[in-house]
Amino acid sequence: MHFPSTLSLAVPLALAAVAFASSIVPPPTAQGKADEKLPLGTITKKEWGEVDGKPVHLWTLRNGKGMEAEITDYGTIVVSLKVADAKSVYSDVVLGRSSVKEYVERTQYFGCTAGRCANRIALGKFTLDGKEYTLATNNAPNHLHGGTKGFDKVVWNGESAMTARGPSVTFTYRSKDGEEGYPGNVDVKVVYTLSQMDELVVQMSATTDAPTCVNLAHHTYWNLAGHGSGDILGHMLQINARNYTPVDATLITTGAIAPVAGTPLDFTIMKAIGQDFAKLPATKDDPGGYDHNFVLDKTPVGDRMWLSAILHEPKSGRTMEVWSNQPGIQFYTGNFLDGIPGKDGAVYQKNGALCLETQAFPDSINKQGKAGWPNVVLKPGETYSHSMVHRFRANGPG
Repeated sequence: MHFPSTLSLAVPLALAAVAFASSIVPPPTAQGKADEKLPLGTITKKEWGEVDGKPVHLWTLRNGKGMEAEITDYGTIVVSLKVADAKSVYSDVVLGRSSVKEYVERTQYFGCTAGRCANRIALGKFTLDGKEYTLATNNAPNHLHGGTKGFDKVVWNGESAMTARGPSVTFTYRSKDGEEGYPGNVDVKVVYTLSQMDELVVQMSATTDAPTCVNLAHHTYWNLAGHGSGDILGHMLQINARNYTPVDATLITTGAIAPVAGTPLDFTIMKAIGQDFAKLPATKDDPGGYDHNFVLDKTPVGDRMWLSAILHEPKSGRTMEVWSNQPGIQFYTGNFLDGIPGKDGAVYQKNGALCLETQAFPDSINKQGKAGWPNVVLKPGETYSHSMVHRFRANGPG
């Protein structure tokens, strides 16, 4: 197995990341312009149906190397992402559905922006400035990913542009005061860019006219062998986190921050996802597997990003680095996939993909002021900013 020279399987990621930089820095694309020798790529747009009486579109972004993304303004969903393997064969490495109608019927949060508050809020309640707010308990007994009709289930406004980094599409949406129970009007922007360095860059921001809770997450399901190729238990994973946030029986964080050492959650040294899978068995209410928030070792500052995770698929040789400016990352192994029909006739079974969702910690709104927990309250005059880069390369046997 062949890995980038900056990393070693035998070295904890928290130490290996020093090879990238001695301090918190953005990945190289954010520091310079794209390779001027390559064409910037192309952007196409087509009609893709209708939701809630609004037209839905599908954008196809293609960079100068041949990497291609399809993205829709319904939920800002990444419908497909074609990435080269070690033999320069392109495959779609994200789970998705064949039409917008199928996404409406059942999204499974494939490739979307989850919000206004991603992940779970205990019992669908939080208190802000002395007032209690009640949200939908769409993941009983808790609130999940923004509620019954979160950001993943609305039509956004989209505009494409060719930038110095590559083809890009910007989505905007106004979440009105009271939507899904949240206070304040919130203006949200999500920008996807396909860089010349084979990166999917995602930049999310938001402003508000009243104090509210904002914690957005990008929710793509990854399978680097190809979206219909079977389970992801053979993928190799490394997460730059020595701690995680334990949860109760309903998957709500307890408020503790605990070490991963000596548990199946220790990914500080790269290992196969399936290596300790049996130590996370199914229970009456939980199908088993990973669905945990990891506390990243390096606390990001502003928009400057830190290497958060590295995923490698041995057969294809594909490697994905995840960089972000967020304090946490949710690692989820598709435990609730149950034979949902996908693209190209694929059927997605349990553990057929994984998610690496950079974010603030789940239920942070109910743990404000607690040591080590991030602030998820957005106030007027402030800007929420969440940046991430998914950088791809391919090497090894392929």
